[in-house]
Formats: sequence, C-alpha cells, structure tokens
Amino acid sequence: MAQLIGMLLLGFLAITAVAVVRGRNLVAVVMLFSIYSLVSAALFMLLDAPDVAFTEAAVGAGISTILMLAALALTGREEKPPARNLLALLLVGVTGAALAYGITDLPPFGAADNPANVHVVPRYLGESAQEIGVPNVVSAVLASYRGYDTLGETVVIFTAGLGVLLLIGRWRRGPPSPPRNGDGQ
Repeated sequence: MAQLIGMLLLGFLAITAVAVVRGRNLVAVVMLFSIYSLVSAALFMLLDAPDVAFTEAAVGAGISTILMLAALALTGREEKPPARNLLALLLVGVTGAALAYGITDLPPFGAADNPANVHVVPRYLGESAQEIGVPNVVSAVLASYRGYDTLGETVVIFTAGLGVLLLIGRWRRGPPSPPRNGDGQ
C-alpha cells in the first residue's frame, strides 16, 4: 500500500512540475511550487524522514511561498516569453541521463542487505545508549550523530523566518512621515 501511495505522490509531483514549467501566470506558478513542496513533504513522511519533511513543509511550502509572493508584489504577474536555448536543453538532458545512470548502481530501496541496514542501523540501535547516554535512539541520532545536519536545518529555518519578518516589518513601517511643523521637530 505504501508503494502505491508513493507512486501516486511521485506522479502528482511530475504533473505539478509540468504545470509549473507550462504556467505563465506567476502567482499560479508560486502556488504550484507550494503544492509541490507539500507533496514532497508528504513523500518524505512516507519515506520515514519526518525531519526532512518538516523542513520541506516549513521552508519550501511556507517561507519560500511568502518570499516569492513578496517578490511578485514588486514585479509583474505575467512571465515574459522565454528565449529558446538548445544548449541549455542539451545540458539538462545530459545531466538527467547521468543521474538516471547513477541510480542503476544504487542498492534496491528498503532491502535488508543495504549498507545502511547492515552497518549503520545496528550500531545506532545497539550502541547509542552507551555512547551518548540518551535512551531514545531517534533523539540520539538527531542530536548527536547528525547534530551538524540538524543544526544546519535549524539555522536555515531560523534565517528564512528572520528574513520574512524583516521584509514584512519593512512594509508595515512605510515611508517616514514628514515633520509636523516647519522647523524639523
């Protein structure tokens, strides 16, 4: 059942990506980007990566959408007709083919004999309580083994939130009001 849901989510991601590329109304494109991020977050949850899902939902669907809508408030709503660049299309095609070729060398998804399941998971489950002193394995992994990664995600979310607050605060203040009397006080 999880594989069917995963395939449906991947299909919806592909449809949304095509709609983003084909769209000319930039507000609609921003909303489609937000939908893409939310579906990506759902896919990450399905893949048992709640920390990545939360970051994608907060940064991708939340803060990025606000920033893009703020940028659209300062620009136009319609995209100019794009220039066709065959070199760029060729470069994207070669990169996509290289990535597709690289996928063939990966171990099967979820297989019990994958290196992560054979080496990393048993060590985390068996030795994390003694090494770190935290009985909860998830907390031990997020706070210690992947501490820099978690810190980086937290910094990204904090920085994005701070940027949005600064942008919104600047708009609310408006232009400075002129002095009330002629002597500048």
